[in-house]
Amino acid sequence: METHLQYKARIQGLVTGKDPVVVQRQTPSQLAALISGVPADKLNIRPSPNAWSVTEILAHLSEAEITASWRYRQMLEHDGCPLPGYGQELWAEVGGYAERAPADSLQLFRLLRQSNLQMFDKLTPEQWLRHGIHAERGEMTVRELALQIAGHDVNHVAQIEAILK
Repeated sequence: METHLQYKARIQGLVTGKDPVVVQRQTPSQLAALISGVPADKLNIRPSPNAWSVTEILAHLSEAEITASWRYRQMLEHDGCPLPGYGQELWAEVGGYAERAPADSLQLFRLLRQSNLQMFDKLTPEQWLRHGIHAERGEMTVRELALQIAGHDVNHVAQIEAILK
C-alpha cells in the first residue's frame, strides 16, 4: 500500500517540468474526447473488483475539484490554514459514483475547473505562495496544490485510457 508521501511523490512526478495550469486546462477536453461515443456499459466496467470504473473516476474527479476549489480559496484567505483530508471511498459510496451519469460528472468537473482556472488567471505571484497545512501531506502552497491536482489529472486520465483499451 502506498503511503501519503509516496503518493505525493508519484503524483508530482507525473507533471515534472510541466506547467500545472496548462495541464489542468487540457484535462476537461481530454476526458470528453476519451468518453465520446463510448457506450455506458463500457464506462461502468470495473477493471478489477477494487478498482473504479470510468464512470466512478469521472465522479471522483468532479468531487475532487470541489475539494480543490475550497482548499485554494481557504489558503488564499487564511494563509497557513489547516486543510483536512477526505475519505474518497466514503464519498464514492454516499455520492453514488457508480450510478452517476458520466456526462453529468464531466459537466460538473468542467464547470468547477473553469472557475478555478479563471481564479488562477487573477492570482498575484504572492498569492501563489500562500499555503495551508494538509493533514496528510503537510505544508503546501497554492502552486503546489495546483501541481498536485495536475498530477492527479494525469494519473486518472491514464487510468481511463487503460480501462478503455
